[in-house]
Amino acid sequence: MSAFKLPTVSDTQSGWGPASLSARFSDIPYAPYSKADKLGRIADWSAPEGAQGKDNRGGAGDQRGGRPGFRNFRDTYVPFGSNAANAFNYQHTEDEASFSVVDNRSAAQKKTTGFKSATSQRGGRGGFRQQGQQRSQFQRLGGNRGGFGGARQGAQGGQRGGRRGYNNWRDFDRNQRVRDASVKVGAEWNMLEEIEFSRLNKLQFEVADPEDIAQYGAIATYDKAYDRVNTKQEKVLQQVDRERDNVTTSDDPILTNLAAEAPREGEQRVFATDSIIGVLMTAPRSVYPWDIVITRTGDKVVFDTREGSQLDYVSVNENSSDPPMDSGDKDSINSPAALSLEATYINTNFAAQVVNSEQVVELENSNPFYGADEESVPLVGYRYRKFDLSTNEDEDISLIIRTEVDAVVKSAQGEESYITLKALNEFDSRAQGAGGAMEWRQKLDSQRGAVVATEMKNNSCKLARWVVQSMLAGADHLKLGFVSRTNPKDAARHAILGTQICRPKEFASQMSLQVTNGWGIVKTVVDLALKLPEGKYVLVKDPNKPVIRLYSVPKSTFEEAEEDNEEGEVENA
Repeated sequence: MSAFKLPTVSDTQSGWGPASLSARFSDIPYAPYSKADKLGRIADWSAPEGAQGKDNRGGAGDQRGGRPGFRNFRDTYVPFGSNAANAFNYQHTEDEASFSVVDNRSAAQKKTTGFKSATSQRGGRGGFRQQGQQRSQFQRLGGNRGGFGGARQGAQGGQRGGRRGYNNWRDFDRNQRVRDASVKVGAEWNMLEEIEFSRLNKLQFEVADPEDIAQYGAIATYDKAYDRVNTKQEKVLQQVDRERDNVTTSDDPILTNLAAEAPREGEQRVFATDSIIGVLMTAPRSVYPWDIVITRTGDKVVFDTREGSQLDYVSVNENSSDPPMDSGDKDSINSPAALSLEATYINTNFAAQVVNSEQVVELENSNPFYGADEESVPLVGYRYRKFDLSTNEDEDISLIIRTEVDAVVKSAQGEESYITLKALNEFDSRAQGAGGAMEWRQKLDSQRGAVVATEMKNNSCKLARWVVQSMLAGADHLKLGFVSRTNPKDAARHAILGTQICRPKEFASQMSLQVTNGWGIVKTVVDLALKLPEGKYVLVKDPNKPVIRLYSVPKSTFEEAEEDNEEGEVENA
């Protein structure tokens, strides 16, 4: 019989625990332990295995099944001190991503299964039905929600996005597209500032009511017969033989004369057009590239546009989740450049057609860009207004803007109010870049609000710019026209399907457009320009990032291009 021997017991008088460490435990790392911790087990057969980090509720999100409301032990058990590197923590290394179930049913059985067929057509949880080969942005977003809908779609050919976390294949292609800058940055250009849109969104500035300096031109009366136009009684958009020039600031004779006048003592003056100020005030909404030329001379600053600048044209679906893109076909009528030219043509003719040219209101002075003996002078009114951008008594900054109004509306009491005329255009709801737009001829009369909401989403920057320009001009109303192609494949013929009138301030509120934020951006750019030394500068919107950059450029920049354009015009004449 073997002898019984008591083990050696280490006794410590200074605290709790062993007094010394045995040599056989010297290489084992320390594991933090609390009396409240539960002891881990190698296998827990009482709890079914489920999705790691989630409850197994037996619903659509359950990957492996399991009892509803029962949480996996592996997911809930976290040892004390697990944030530290611990050799005793459980590490799950088995790759379950490759787990799949083989569908061995016959083709006939698959056709009779109603739930799977409905899911594949409706796109899982998204619930947006696919129509033909065209997929709207709502369908693409719905296909990316994951869950059983996305998994089924991925298994059935990737109709709506495949595995969870992956977008539609068009989204991959869209992320790889790169736009070209509006102007080529020269090697001699020196970048002075770079401002992100996130910083611009935080700016705020209050501006008092402006002072009217002078009014030029003539304005026709709006023809109220176009308020009765609808999809069943559409009006053909006519080509009006009237030009409408976008004269830049430095070429405006009125602004040139105002700049030549002696300023008040300590006054700093800034000159611009409503188009340029509208671009600055809505800069955070812009996606397409643009540029503004800034010239600092003495105590004045002039904001200009280049010859052939993109700011002279109207964009189409700039803010869409899938905007129009170049396909490489020069003859494509749905490319961004072709659509922009078409939209500009529509706006010019719409503003000239919906007015009664026989009822004209003459302003204080004649049109400053046309002689009295010239024919086909455009009916447009120019209001030169001065805004005070001073923040305190020691500062005296005046912003002088040339604004435009398109027509006059007479009320029943005989009162006249200024309005601006703009047109939204529909090109092809099934083409790439349509942005999920509805068929206007089917929905415009019955669902006008939905059509406007879609346009506010796809053309947020353009509409915000129009609203700002109307407010700068002091217009009481903004008249929007809905113009569509007569044939989606023909970009030369259009029809007016309806009109809508709105107040600029109310429309700005509906678009979540903060005018004070726009004035804050203008104030920041003006202060930045006034601190620069005399010279020429260019403010450039990055073509692919929400950033604007200020460059210092040589004084001869863009002058050669302008001279070449003038020589070409003389030769053509």
